[in-house]
Amino acid sequence: MNQIPSLKDQSALVTGADSGIGKGVALALAAAGAKVVINYAHNQAAADDVVAQITASGGEAFAVQADVSHEDDVKAMFAQMFARYGTIDILVNNAGLQKDSKFIDMSLADWNTVISINLTGQFLCSREAAKEFIRRGVVEDRSMAAGKIICMSSVHEVIPWAGHVNYAASKGGISMFMKSIAQELAPHKIRVVGIGPGAIQTPINKSAWDTPEALDKLLTLIPYNRIGKPADIGQLAAWLASDQADYITGTTIFMDGGMTLYPGFADNG
Repeated sequence: MNQIPSLKDQSALVTGADSGIGKGVALALAAAGAKVVINYAHNQAAADDVVAQITASGGEAFAVQADVSHEDDVKAMFAQMFARYGTIDILVNNAGLQKDSKFIDMSLADWNTVISINLTGQFLCSREAAKEFIRRGVVEDRSMAAGKIICMSSVHEVIPWAGHVNYAASKGGISMFMKSIAQELAPHKIRVVGIGPGAIQTPINKSAWDTPEALDKLLTLIPYNRIGKPADIGQLAAWLASDQADYITGTTIFMDGGMTLYPGFADNG
């Protein structure tokens, strides 16, 4: 991926793009030539900063507030995108959060909040994007596919995570959601793929890496012995959205430094 794939003349929507992985993805898509909608839930200043970074580099972007778990918000966001860019070529379902607790102490509200944003949000956004992809079809000289949907998941779609049951359940759900809509949408020339990040240096997990002691403990879970950066995921997303990855659909690409290799077994054979 040393050569930046071309996403010229394509429009992209990245949910939860005001920080962390979403910001990294938005910057990478813009660097590849896409016009990018920066979705945010609450932090307009941070979203505006991402837009400013993109435009300062010669790209095109604008920010839209929407709670992806609310159907009316999602429909309004897509309407704003279509009014500005006319259509959508790439959707990156990135918005997500954690509300952690022991299972027996977990409230229904915290369960519902995580499932609603992490999983239902992907359903609502993917449905609106797929409608437009099918309506418009393939645009020659722009992309070999009618549209691309990237579902941001986690290594915890396959690794159980005690104390984070709602989060892990939402990511496991994303895996089967992604595969099922990939199967249904493939005849329309729509590709759907997942990205499963491991430990990435973002605000959502700052406590796991912001001290030397915490980072050392985290690195015991990562055979490659470094924490990931949002730019790592951004580069992968830009490649997956490009024609270079046109034959990939219905699978999750794990980008985790080897976390899914279960390093605890390395010395226990």
